[in-house]
Amino acid sequence: MTDGSAQDVPPDPAPGVPDGETRVDAAELTGLAAALLAAAGVPAEPARAVAASLVEADLVGHGSHGVRRLPAYLAAIADGVIDPAAAPVVAARRAATAVIDGRRAFGQLAARRAADELTSLCEEFAAGVVTVRDCNHVGRLGEYAAGLAERGLVAIALSNADPTVAPHGGRERRLGTNPLAWALPRAAGRPPVVMDWATAAVAEGKLGVARARGQSVPPGLLLDAAGAGSTDPADFYRGGALLPFGGHKGYGLSVVIEIAGGLLSGAGISSLPGYGGRFGTVMIGVRVDAFVPLDTFRTETESFCAELAGTPLAEGHREVLVPGEPEERARARHLAHGVPLPSGTWRRLLALRDEPGPGQAREPGGRRP
Repeated sequence: MTDGSAQDVPPDPAPGVPDGETRVDAAELTGLAAALLAAAGVPAEPARAVAASLVEADLVGHGSHGVRRLPAYLAAIADGVIDPAAAPVVAARRAATAVIDGRRAFGQLAARRAADELTSLCEEFAAGVVTVRDCNHVGRLGEYAAGLAERGLVAIALSNADPTVAPHGGRERRLGTNPLAWALPRAAGRPPVVMDWATAAVAEGKLGVARARGQSVPPGLLLDAAGAGSTDPADFYRGGALLPFGGHKGYGLSVVIEIAGGLLSGAGISSLPGYGGRFGTVMIGVRVDAFVPLDTFRTETESFCAELAGTPLAEGHREVLVPGEPEERARARHLAHGVPLPSGTWRRLLALRDEPGPGQAREPGGRRP
C-alpha cells in the first residue's frame, strides 16, 4: 500500500530496466483520479463517475483501460476533444431504438446513459438497440454489458475506434481495436458471464502497460513500421500496427464491428475520409424473461458454469474458469492488497496532482485516449 507520497515509489529506472510496481488503495486512487478531473473543470459527480470507471478497470485486472488513461484524457480536455462539463442526452427514440448524443462528454458518461436508456427500452419492448454518436473513449465495454446483465438482460456492446490494426495480410493500420462484449446473468449474487475483448490480438492499452514496465510481448501481436513481426511494444508507437486475433477470424469480426459501430452511430469508418475521430458505440439488450423465466435462465446458466468448472483438467492446467471469473478474483485481490500500477504511471499521476493543469502529455504517435 502507499500513502500517496512520492517517497513511496522508486526512482525512474534506467532505459530497458523493467519498471517497478506500486500498489495503491482503490479508494485513494479513485479520489486522486476524481481530483485530477475536477481540477480540469469536470463537475464533481461526473468526475467521480469517470474516476470510478477507470479504477474499476484496474481493479479487475485491465489496466489498459484504467487510470493510465488519465493524462491522455486531460490532454483531450485541453485540446477541446472532451467537453468536461457536457452531459449526454437522448437525441432520438423510435420504437425499440434510441440514439444518445454524447456531446463530446466523457465516453463513460455517454455509455452509462446508453445503458440506462437501453434498460428502459427493454422494459417497454423486451429488446432494444442504442447507438451513441459524438462519443469519446468509453473505457471498458464489459463494465456496461455486465451492468445490463445484472438487470436481467442478455447484453452485447461493440465499438469501432481510430485505426491501429492492420487487416489480415496487410501491414498498415486500417481498423480500430474494435472491442466486443457479451454478458449474461448467472445465479443471483453471482457475477455475470462476461466476455470482453478487443478484436486485435492485444488491446493497445496493454502494450502501453508492457512498455511502461519494460516488458516484451509474445510474438504474433504486432508489426513494426516495416511490416515485420515484433515483440517490442515500443515498435507500435514508432509507426507499427497491431494484428487481429486469430488471423482471418478476428479480422472478419473487426470488419463487421467497424461497419456496424461506425455507421450505425454516425462516427464513420475510421480509415475512410469523413471519420470524426469518435468511438462508434452500439449496445443491444434482450430481456431474458421475454423468452424464459429469469430464475430458470439463471439456474441453468449456473449449472452449466459448474459443469465447465468440473471438467477434467488438461496437462499443465489447474482449473477451468468461466468468462468473468478472472476479473472477479482480481477485484477481490486488489481490494484487499491494493491496485497494482506501473510505478511510472503512479509517478505521473502524482506529478499531475502536484502541478495541476489539464493534459500535459498524450500517447506517443498522437493517439487520442
